[in-house]
Amino acid sequence: MRASLRREPAEHPLIRRTGIITPVPARHNVPMSTSPRPGSLDPAIAERLKRSADGLIPAIAQQYDTGEVLMLGWMDDEALHRTLTTGRCTYWSRSRQEYWVKGDTSGHFQHVKSVALDCDADTVLVRVDQVGAACHTGARTCFDEDVLLRAAD
Repeated sequence: MRASLRREPAEHPLIRRTGIITPVPARHNVPMSTSPRPGSLDPAIAERLKRSADGLIPAIAQQYDTGEVLMLGWMDDEALHRTLTTGRCTYWSRSRQEYWVKGDTSGHFQHVKSVALDCDADTVLVRVDQVGAACHTGARTCFDEDVLLRAAD
């Protein structure tokens, strides 16, 4: 059974006036195949997205309770659909050309709390509860190692 999204009265079932989409966790695991199911993202969302030439949008993962920026991944329509319906972040790997669910191999899961589009609808902000490291290097975030400028105290 797939997850459903909380509905607000008299509003679109996925996009509330705030622009934040809140997934309800799935009760059962949803298979994560590498072949997309065309048209599975709600058309009201899909028509708003401004994608890159290769059909992707950047997805920023942020720790929901601290605001800490964790990582940047890429999503296509299917990855966004899976993220919204399963409550776990699914990304498109540009190097492997396949979908990946954060934590499936590392155990460092991202449990989705909310999803929002930016004002231009060309970037997604996914607020998550991060379990373990977000970066593939084992660092808490992908932005810990190479700081180019530090704030003066």
